[in-house]
Amino acid sequence: MAGWAGVELSALNPLRTLWLALAAAFLFALLLQLAPARLLPSCALFQDLLRYGKTKQSGSRRPAVCRAFDVPKRYFSHFYVISVVWNGSLLWLLSQSLFLGAPFPNWLGALLRTLGATQFQALEMESKASRMPVAELALSAFLVLVFLWVHSLRRLFECFYISVFSNAAIHVVQYCFGLVYYVLVGLTVLSQVPMDDKNVYVLGKNLLIQARWFHILGTVMFFWSSAHQYKCHVILSNLRRNKKGVVIHCQHRIPFGDWFEYVSSANYLAELMIYISMAVTFGLHNLTWWLVVTYVFFSQALSAFFNHKFYRSTFVSYPKHRKAFLPFLF
Repeated sequence: MAGWAGVELSALNPLRTLWLALAAAFLFALLLQLAPARLLPSCALFQDLLRYGKTKQSGSRRPAVCRAFDVPKRYFSHFYVISVVWNGSLLWLLSQSLFLGAPFPNWLGALLRTLGATQFQALEMESKASRMPVAELALSAFLVLVFLWVHSLRRLFECFYISVFSNAAIHVVQYCFGLVYYVLVGLTVLSQVPMDDKNVYVLGKNLLIQARWFHILGTVMFFWSSAHQYKCHVILSNLRRNKKGVVIHCQHRIPFGDWFEYVSSANYLAELMIYISMAVTFGLHNLTWWLVVTYVFFSQALSAFFNHKFYRSTFVSYPKHRKAFLPFLF
């Protein structure tokens, strides 16, 4: 196992490098916000690129040059439209390959190899050193891609039928990043499928036979986390509706119930748990996916920090025991 860990850590392919860089960037941004105020960069654009929604509206009036690049926050739905279509297509291609032996299109195979796709000959040689068997890794990637597609489909539903968006904005750079994000995440999952040239490892009819405890645990954690996130979004939505479900205002109120009793950004905590459930589904030792989880952790922690700061500065009666992101810790 030690030898496998060394191989994993030394293989810093393009995808791992990208996720590591993103995680480091958001960690640096978070540390800057936690530093004394005098050390914070005074550049308005820097702060504008980090904040979105209600946290852009707090504090002094934003410069006109920043407001010129605003995009409505309700455009979040575009991210999930892209994800449902793109990752649904990847899921279809993967299903055809895993169960019917159909090769990936040439462009997709070449792209995955460039990004650092897993080669299953190497996996077979290393399986004797306690590495996850090839078939189990293929099943893990399939399940995680299913989870990603289901997650995007639910979030798209919530954007259209649950969430009540105000006139809050996001920066156009944040918008473009969001469009690219789910494309990149889908490719990251697909790159974990064992490949030989343009062919992938074929599971055939042995799907259930390859299921292991971490597949089951990861699935349970995914639906548990998703249910909590859905409930949190309903709670936030109901703050702007009357008892009949009619939207009556777009103002901000203090949320109560579910994980909001512990943290200000319970929906962000649920997002982190969803990605951790995918790491469990990968068997807990997939370095590439843990780098994705690390990025999600720091990016959500940064947004939660801004949310917490907004709530505490806006509401005098805001519960003092609540933390920003992690119950009892942060």
